[in-house]
Amino acid sequence: MSDPSPARMTSDEFIAWAMEQPEGRRYELVAGEVVGVAPERSAHTLTKFDVARRLAEAVERDGLACEVYPDGMAVEVDATTTYEPDALVRCGAPPSPDAVKLNDPIIVVEVLSPSTRARDAGAKLADYFRLPSVHHYLIVRTEDRAIIHHARNADGTILTRIVREGTLHLDPPGLAVTGLFPAAH
Repeated sequence: MSDPSPARMTSDEFIAWAMEQPEGRRYELVAGEVVGVAPERSAHTLTKFDVARRLAEAVERDGLACEVYPDGMAVEVDATTTYEPDALVRCGAPPSPDAVKLNDPIIVVEVLSPSTRARDAGAKLADYFRLPSVHHYLIVRTEDRAIIHHARNADGTILTRIVREGTLHLDPPGLAVTGLFPAAH
């Protein structure tokens, strides 16, 4: 079994190391340090599935050249920071079938959990928007069925709104997502 707390590493070193870890263990790389991700609760897992499914339905309905990834795809922010969001949307030519990380999502989704709440709303918010491709960062709160939608404007400013019902418009890429709000699980 590999050492669960390796020394500081780059994103490429992290990906190689993470690929060797036992099935079911998850990690992220934050400023060169490996951070373990706690097991997920049922509501968290079901909400991730619901969100990814709704995004995929909207991409298909609107005929966009985009792909929706449920959790599992790494997002490389820089050479020492790599996260694994709960869902993401990436548009354009598909990556290699062997790709394990991306650096150009347009929509990133994190479902809050007790162990990641502060990081999702703080460091990840700032880090994801360091990627020029990111236009929307959705933080899903299962406890009150709310989505905190951070959106990048054309001038680069980030606007935040809290949405609890209705259709969520995500432009770019031009998605109108219905039924995105977490069901009570």
